[in-house]
Amino acid sequence: MAARSKARKRAVDVLYEADLRSRDVIELLRERVADSNPPVSEHAVRLVEGAHEHATEIDRLIGEHADGWTLDRLPDVDRAILRMAVFELLWVPDVPDAVVIDEAVELAKALSTDDSSSYVNGVLGGIIRREIPTA
Repeated sequence: MAARSKARKRAVDVLYEADLRSRDVIELLRERVADSNPPVSEHAVRLVEGAHEHATEIDRLIGEHADGWTLDRLPDVDRAILRMAVFELLWVPDVPDAVVIDEAVELAKALSTDDSSSYVNGVLGGIIRREIPTA
């Protein structure tokens, strides 16, 4: 698995755990960095901190594009994947949008329900079409 793919998986793990255990995500991130088992890369830290910093806007966007679902009704892991991916799409310019979406879809396939990958793809596609102007 490529380094950035591992970083995304680790970021999702931290976001998911914080959400599931009602923990402060930055405090949990610091614990995981200190534990270093498994290691938390700089990119994973960037993704978690960014998702936390932009949480209100990210959750608003997910809510607007989550057809028929409220944010609270989404599976916890899907919510974590979407939060990480929306941050990377909108605030990390050095990663192509197609790569972010593909990685998020692959995480959903590996970690969530059978329908999650297409749902994650649809939500992210809707956000991209609406939030990122085309040239």
